[in-house]
Amino acid sequence: MTTTADKAHAGIDDQRIAAKNKTEQSSAARRKNFVENGARKLVALDVDGTLVNHDGHMSDAVREAARAVVDAGHEVVVSTGRSLNATLPIIELIGLTKGYAVCSNGGVTLRIDTSLDAGYEVEDRVTFNPGPALRVMRSKLPMAKFALEDEEGNFLATERFQDASFGIEAKGVDFETLLESTAVRVVVSSAENTPEEFKAAIDTAGLKGVTYSVGWTAWLDIAANGVTKASALETLRRKLDVEPSHTVAMGDGRNDIEMLDWAARGVAMGQAPEEVIAVAHEVTGTVEEDGAAPILLSLLD
Repeated sequence: MTTTADKAHAGIDDQRIAAKNKTEQSSAARRKNFVENGARKLVALDVDGTLVNHDGHMSDAVREAARAVVDAGHEVVVSTGRSLNATLPIIELIGLTKGYAVCSNGGVTLRIDTSLDAGYEVEDRVTFNPGPALRVMRSKLPMAKFALEDEEGNFLATERFQDASFGIEAKGVDFETLLESTAVRVVVSSAENTPEEFKAAIDTAGLKGVTYSVGWTAWLDIAANGVTKASALETLRRKLDVEPSHTVAMGDGRNDIEMLDWAARGVAMGQAPEEVIAVAHEVTGTVEEDGAAPILLSLLD
């Protein structure tokens, strides 16, 4: 998947023009206003299904609205299941030059600073022993493909397993190598099973000592116990000294449930499944309707 900024679709011109007008206001004046009035917010934004559609395209309306929120002085934190290298293009698209990003569903926290050689540094990386979870899942889904992100940011995978969310090409290894590795994130995928069969296998697996979330299809993400987007965001909230009442989060997936529940204003995308909508405070349009744009623009008032 290549993430690009696509042209706005027909029917969203008003949103695009509004975002442009907001952006053209004095950024310095808006920053001063938010700081003096104590209105600076921590704004956590999911990527796939929220900022970009499922083809990886970010519309002009969403991009301009996100840039306006960044320019206004809010603490915008890209919060995604993507790994580091797959997150960096999104950070660039929304104009984030200083701040933070949460990757790998909370397993990796980046400090963004374009004055650094790489433009960022890893501030936190939470690892775990993937062996027990891998053994259990293989016993339930023997035909599944397995991959993991290790403590150095590499991806190791069985069965030529590759995915755009990895951000880099995974190195092919045998299952025993995965068992002996230290992981930030483990991914399980099975094209041989329906989503219903896949979920049933997970439900009966009894995974213990880890945190996990099931994707839209036969896809499972596993992280260290207690590690979610919300856990990483709460650490950042305290570090940045943002009031809990000034937290906003927007997402569409099951891996966003804890984040939406954590935020004072949790917004679910219109296409989100029922269990995600159930924990949100409000629902916006779908990603194809640029549902993120009006929510972002509302933060500029």
